[in-house]
Amino acid sequence: MSVKPLGDRVAVKLVEREEKTEGGIVIPDTAKKEKPQTGEVFEVGRGCYEDEEPEIAKGDMVVFDKFAGTEVTVDGTEFKIVNVEDIVAVIG
Repeated sequence: MSVKPLGDRVAVKLVEREEKTEGGIVIPDTAKKEKPQTGEVFEVGRGCYEDEEPEIAKGDMVVFDKFAGTEVTVDGTEFKIVNVEDIVAVIG
């Protein structure tokens, strides 16, 4: 099964990052309170390309607004469908 965002939306594959304290202690997932706000662009809707050169592309690591989008799970993979305006930065 695939995910195809419509209009000016972007499908972002959520990426859990391993977090460490300054002393090198790894914080387990069970101790984390919030969902990740970063992910890899999986697919970009056609509306993102209509007016100008797109700032994001498939495979980019991005940061999006905390409360943006709709979460969906497809074949065991978590995605967030967000409006392109809710993406605040490209990492890398």
